[in-house]
This record gives sequence, structure tokens and C-alpha cells, in this order.
Amino acid sequence: MDASENKYNEAGYVPVSFREKLGYGIGDFTTSLVFTVIGTFLSIFYTDIIGIAPAVIGTMMLLVRVIDGGADIVMGAIVDRTDSKHGKARPWLLWMSVPFGGSLILLFYAPELGPTGAIVYAYATYLLVNLIYTAINIPYGTLNALITQDPYQRSLLNIFRMTLAMAGAALITFVTMPMVNHFGGGKTGWFLTFLIIGALAPFMYLITFKATKERVKPVVAAKKVPLKRALPALFRNKYWLLMVAFCLVVYIGSALTSGLNAYYAKYILENPDLVGPLGLASLLPMLIGIPLTAPLVKRFGKRNTALSASVLGMIGIAIIMIDPYNFNVILIGTVVKALFMAPLVGTMFAMLADTIEYGEWKTGIRSEGLVYSAGSFGTKVGSGLGGAAVGWSLAFGGYDGTLANQSGQAIEVIKMVYLYAPLVISILAILILYVYQLDKKFPAIIQELKEMTQNQ
Repeated sequence: MDASENKYNEAGYVPVSFREKLGYGIGDFTTSLVFTVIGTFLSIFYTDIIGIAPAVIGTMMLLVRVIDGGADIVMGAIVDRTDSKHGKARPWLLWMSVPFGGSLILLFYAPELGPTGAIVYAYATYLLVNLIYTAINIPYGTLNALITQDPYQRSLLNIFRMTLAMAGAALITFVTMPMVNHFGGGKTGWFLTFLIIGALAPFMYLITFKATKERVKPVVAAKKVPLKRALPALFRNKYWLLMVAFCLVVYIGSALTSGLNAYYAKYILENPDLVGPLGLASLLPMLIGIPLTAPLVKRFGKRNTALSASVLGMIGIAIIMIDPYNFNVILIGTVVKALFMAPLVGTMFAMLADTIEYGEWKTGIRSEGLVYSAGSFGTKVGSGLGGAAVGWSLAFGGYDGTLANQSGQAIEVIKMVYLYAPLVISILAILILYVYQLDKKFPAIIQELKEMTQNQ
């Protein structure tokens, strides 16, 4: 045990070093590369490069995400039962890092298989990348709750995680199209770009594996709990249910906006090169704003910070609506919206982590992996619904990726969904956060759990 492990902070927890927080955050830098690529570029890669109909893509994205959401539950149960010298979550970062990079390479490899073969290959590789993403991201998310039980340190870990995730998203948004064009565009350009990115990705997960340590042990239930008991207990955790709904709503909105950016730039603003600046305008403010969330959380709590930011973020939506054809107006509105999005992103998974102790206190069952897997189910189904909505709305408007000019109906649908869907998402997020009240109860819950340990 390190000497630092014997030192405790004012709240009575082992402090988490800057090195460990940074190492933990690097993991989400890596997963963000894939998540951003799927959300921002995959749909237009399928429609405009491969030639798959948008309705087919929308259905595929939803079906695969629902299947993968079920895999999340299985993976969560596997993590809860993992027992190795490296812990229960960390070893999966080691085992799945190389397959993770390889699946990204296959996703953007486009063999000549004919129209039906192209669809089959798209389904197979999209499912593969999602399943491997699950096998590495569920343990990664679970690791937050295993590093520390200190709610503020968890918030800081989440802030490091999401700051670096935004950095990864900004980087991939900025470099993808220049790299694709540098390699000649078309299928070859896309494949060579992601051959390089997929080859580099595993090394960053190995950094997270080496830098982190699992410390938290169960307080009430030290034995492995059967899934048939753990699942019903999970659904008795009302705050977990609220956070799953919150993740679902936020990720629907994120997938819709990022998925439509490329189409909005190309057909509404009439400049496809603006997809990079639009993406950066939605990411760089979060990259700046997420680290600034820490003092707000310390002063006002996670829920109050996120709730206030959700309300204020609607200002950005209103600015965009002033002139949806003016790039400068859209850029300003996007920056404002993203700046207030930062506290939501900076607190979301820390709030989810707190539901673990609430569930343990209420039911006597602690299941970190299951909590995170089911929370991930919300993010994936949300992303799937958002991605599907992009494809279905394009199909409804009569979009055809093989045409240089789209119909007026297709362009109008792109504009309407881009403008009004974020407004609906914001209202739903505000309603969910208004009901969430765990922050007030959490200190007393932790104290009761500690007393239970002392009485055992």
C-alpha cells in the first residue's frame, strides 16, 4: 500500500491524486473518439459514401443500440462477478483495449459487397463496435465508484473524465475531414483515417489501467448477489431510475444535434466545411466549462448546478432561432448552449455513482457494475433513438444521399428538427432534475452505511 493510502482528507476519505484523476480521464478521451465518430460522421458516411438509404440507417442504429443496451446489463453483471488481481473493473481495460481499436478500423472499411452486402456488413460491424464498446466502457464507468466513495472526489473524477472526453471529441471533429481529404477522400480516405486512429486507441486505455486503483469495498453485502435479486433491487432505486431517464434524454439530444450537423452545414448553410466549426463550437465551450464546474458543485451541489445550467442553456437555443440561416448567429447560440451544457456533462455520471450507495442503503445490495450498465443502457438507447430520428426524419423529408441537390421538403425537415428538438430535450431534462433530490440525503446515507460497517 502506498504511503498516501494511509492519509485521509477532512471528510475522512483517501484523497485521489491528480495523476490518478488524469489517468482516469484519459480513458474517456479514447471512448469519446468512437462515440463522436458514430454520432457525427457515421450517418453521412453511410448515406453519401456507401449509398445506404437513410431510413435503413436509422432503423439499424436503433435496433443495434437496443440489442447493445441488453448487453450492458449482462456486462454489468459480469463486472460485479469479476475477481482478479487487478480488481473487478480495471482488468477489462487491459483485456478489451486492442479489440476496441480493431473494431473502429473495421467500421470504416467498406468492401465491395453490393447493396445488400453493404447493409449486412454495416449491421455486423456497427453491432461489433458497440458490443466491444460495452465491454470496455461499462467497467470504465464502474471504476469511478470503486476509486473513492467521496462524493466530491467522484465529481472531480467525472470532471476530469468529461473534460478529456470533450477534448477527444473536439480533436476527432477537427481532424477527421482534413485527414479523409488528405488521404484522397472516398472509401480509401475514410479507411486510412480510422486505421491510424484505431491503431492508437488501445495505448490510451492502458494508461488508465496503470494509473488507477480500486479501493471501495461493499459495506452491506460482501457476497456476490444473484442477478435475479440484484435486478429487482435496482428497480426499487428511484434515483437510479431518474438518472437513467436523464441519460436517455440528454443522449437523444446529443445524437440528434451531432448527427444533423453535417447535413445542416451542407444543405442549410450550403458549406459542408462548416461541420468542423459547428462541432468545435459545441465542444470547446464544454472543454472550458467542465473544469469550472467543480467550484459550483462544491458550493451548490451536483443537482442544483445541473438544473440551473439546463434552464440557462435554453438561451442558446433561442439565439439560434433568431436567424437559422446565419452561420455567425448559429455559432454564438451553439457556444452559449454548450457552455451551459458543461455542468450537465460534468455532473451526470457522478450523480449516477451516488445512486449506488442509495441502493445499498435502501436494499442492502451493492452492485456497481449493474448500476453503471443500466445507466449506460440509457445513454446507448438515447443515442440510438437520436441517431434513428436523424435517419427517419431524413427519410420522411425524401432525402437521397446520391443527389447533389435535395428537395425543399428534405431541407425543411433538417432545419425544423435541428431547431426544435433541443428545446423539447431541455424541458424534459429540467423536469427530471427537479424531481432528483439525492444530494440532500447523501451525507446521512453514507453515515448510516459506515455505522453498519462498524456494527458488523
